[in-house]
Amino acid sequence: MSVATKTGKKAIRAANGLVNSIIFIVVFTTLAFGCYAIWDSRQVRSEASAGNYERYKPTAGNALSFQELQDINPEVFSWLTVYGTNIDYPVVQGDNDNNIKYVNTNALGRYSISGAIFLDYKNKRDYSDFKSILFGHHMDSNIMFGEIGNFFDKNYFDARRYGEIFYDGQTYGLEFFVFAHTDAYDEKLFNVSVMEDTRKHENLEHIFKISVHIREDITVTTDDRLLLLATCSSRSTNGRDILVAKITDEVHKNPFEIENTDKTNIPVINGLPGLWSGASLWVKISVIALPALLILMFIVLIYIKRKRSNTN
Repeated sequence: MSVATKTGKKAIRAANGLVNSIIFIVVFTTLAFGCYAIWDSRQVRSEASAGNYERYKPTAGNALSFQELQDINPEVFSWLTVYGTNIDYPVVQGDNDNNIKYVNTNALGRYSISGAIFLDYKNKRDYSDFKSILFGHHMDSNIMFGEIGNFFDKNYFDARRYGEIFYDGQTYGLEFFVFAHTDAYDEKLFNVSVMEDTRKHENLEHIFKISVHIREDITVTTDDRLLLLATCSSRSTNGRDILVAKITDEVHKNPFEIENTDKTNIPVINGLPGLWSGASLWVKISVIALPALLILMFIVLIYIKRKRSNTN
């Protein structure tokens, strides 16, 4: 065998080894990143879950638990519940002159990319304004205000009519009469400084105009106090989904209290919870890792085969 031939074979073996090493590194890195991404995503969702705040929720005749939360963060002043959803959170309002603080700060006052449910800084904390707006992130797995987008479905909207809002030591009712869709630049909707009856009437008309669903049997006038739940929408660029309620003295019974839920506390919708949302962390890691491991095994087998062939 000539020197050139031997040199050529060595070069080919070296190239094969280099390629195999690069593929191995790419596969391993992808696998590691995928596992980390799942873990990180799960941490964010877990941190933002309503279950983390459940022990602070004020109950009939007992607001001591809520007071504990206020001792941790004095900017907590209210509690929002939307029946039939996972929206069951404390409400905060920053002491600054913008709505930025609680975009990346949770109700405990700690940094968190999931933020908190917060009241527009221009609104009064007793919800005495004609229109009060609560903001929250649109997150997957029905966390924070991620469930509001589900109200696009008419059946979903029809089945979830009531909620409640706690503030100043008392619980009030919520009657959701409109689900609307608009954009982030809708100045008329997001302007909470509405005092005159004429402007209140114009605002009501605008809400009806941008509505997707309306409950015709709920009467709303300029004497009512409105509560808007606003979040980002995945249906349009800069889109916003808005669930609108009027605040009432009557607190309706929660018809979903006896509804079965799965072990992750995700309400069962149409009899089947999301399989991926309900899966455990290790199941998700296995689903992503298995294809990568199979590819890795295939590469190893090819490498062993080539090495034996070169040896022979």
